[in-house]
Amino acid sequence: MPALEKVTRSDAGLASELRFGVMRLRRRLAMERHPDNPLSLGSMSVLAYLVRAGDRTVGELAAFEGVQPPSMTRTVTLLEEAGYVVRRPHETDGRAVVVQVTARGREAVLADRDRRDAWLDMRLNTLTDEDRALLHRASALLHQLAQED
Repeated sequence: MPALEKVTRSDAGLASELRFGVMRLRRRLAMERHPDNPLSLGSMSVLAYLVRAGDRTVGELAAFEGVQPPSMTRTVTLLEEAGYVVRRPHETDGRAVVVQVTARGREAVLADRDRRDAWLDMRLNTLTDEDRALLHRASALLHQLAQED
């Protein structure tokens, strides 16, 4: 579509197209995961959050992922058994534990991220400077849309 062409689609149509495009890109990026990575996308999301945000309680992880704490406890247990995280007592709340990513967990996240970033960088390099600038702005808007109220 030419850059100056007026978009006449309804907001509902835009919503549908955006949802479809984001979902297709997500699936395509999921296909680019590191081949030696045995973890589910959900487990990788938990690890990536721990790498980005630091140590968290199971409750905080559950809230971030939008799941119930018992489900997150199962995920954390699997990650712990595989050596991707460790649990330690909370410093001030004797009832809570804190989940911390291990070196193995950090390496898994970084290897997976590097592989997907390399694929996406390759695809971005096929676009024009104008299209990349547009995606840069769209990226900021996608983050804005994803914000919780």
